[in-house]
Amino acid sequence: MSRDTHPGVQCPHCQSHLALVPVPGNSAPTTVPVLPVVPLVLKEEWQPPPVAEVLAVYAGRAKDTVTAARGAAKVRESLNRARATAAQRRAAQKTARRTPKSA
Repeated sequence: MSRDTHPGVQCPHCQSHLALVPVPGNSAPTTVPVLPVVPLVLKEEWQPPPVAEVLAVYAGRAKDTVTAARGAAKVRESLNRARATAAQRRAAQKTARRTPKSA
């Protein structure tokens, strides 16, 4: 048996192919996979759910234009406040950096 004819014999952690070797002391030509020594703690990597599954909750809902417009206005107002605050902060920093000219 070769690795090419047995693609299913893989390490469950790193997916590398495992070599098959004959078992010594056995009269029947049996082979077993040689497993690497790895801890048996199986760690599943978390993945977010599919987008279609998440959006399916909202599929039957009607669009409320009044609420959407109110929310957009709140977002615009918040962004404008943030821009104004940033401009004031930059102006204060700019004046603080100016050193008074000594005579």
